Amino acid sequence: MKAIQVISLTLLSVLAANAQVLRFGRCPKPPVQANFDATRYIGTWYEIQKLPTSFQKGQCATAHYTLKSPGVIGVLNTELLDDGTVNSIVGSAKVKDPAEPAKLEVSFFQTPPGPYWVLSTDYEGHALVYGCTDFGLFRMELSWLMSREPTMPEETMEELHSILSSAGVDVNKLVATNQDTTYCSPMYE
Repeated sequence: MKAIQVISLTLLSVLAANAQVLRFGRCPKPPVQANFDATRYIGTWYEIQKLPTSFQKGQCATAHYTLKSPGVIGVLNTELLDDGTVNSIVGSAKVKDPAEPAKLEVSFFQTPPGPYWVLSTDYEGHALVYGCTDFGLFRMELSWLMSREPTMPEETMEELHSILSSAGVDVNKLVATNQDTTYCSPMYE
């Protein structure tokens, strides 16, 4: 038991230093989008808010999804770094269980797959994504509020925050992503 505590505290220190959102306890199991339709989900999404991550450091973040095959979505994530360079990463998201198509696992390069659960989407305006991984006594949470446009109505954000809060996610930890068209113009040249 003592080894688990030492490992958990070490992991907590490392992840906390990398701006990950760590919480005590096991991952919640929030309901996901009913009747999720990947063909309607594909296309470009603008990141509006997110829980901080160590692997996303830029602004103007977008996700572009393509349907590669039934149950497999191609992923291209792009962001603008502070030095003006554009950073991109390619991966794929796969449905783990066809009975729950909104519960995907996403992977990039040789990384192990991580949970990518679509909690809510209307396909044309908003998407709410959540992922959580258990690490002994702690859990690491990820979440993104995305829009088909660089902005999102305040009432939509409040609805999505309510969904996250119901799952036990601390919405006060969400940070806004700069999508100002002037600032983000290098992304679209």
